[in-house]
Amino acid sequence: MSSIVPEFEAANAQHVAVVACMDARLDPAQVLGIELGSAHVIRNAGGRATDALRSVIISQQLLGTREIVIVHHTDCGMLTFSDLDIKAKVRKDLNEDVDHIAFLPFGDLKQSVRDDIAFFKKSPLVLDVPITGYIYDVKTGKIEKVDA
Repeated sequence: MSSIVPEFEAANAQHVAVVACMDARLDPAQVLGIELGSAHVIRNAGGRATDALRSVIISQQLLGTREIVIVHHTDCGMLTFSDLDIKAKVRKDLNEDVDHIAFLPFGDLKQSVRDDIAFFKKSPLVLDVPITGYIYDVKTGKIEKVDA
């Protein structure tokens, strides 16, 4: 399937979308050896698939993406709190109710990668494409593939 705007598809030369955590210690392109302009890098807290879904759909449907790579990392802040913790903090600090928002923390790093792979594979909105997941070690700089 070609892009609606061919120039956009050309900017994603490898036809890959990378979903990664927004942590400043992680540079997904550098970790994966991806050159600038050759992939779509989608970042959010924890590198969670549910937050990235809208961008992945656009990347696939309009820009020709045919592979998804998920990158989570060691020492992630998402391992340090619960949904209830962050909701209570927002209520206290901002006096706003955020019960309708799932903040998606996790307790098991490898399982979070597996869960995100499964989310994309099960979604009827995501094409049946190769999806791989990795954990980046922020201390050693090594990357480990996670089996789904």
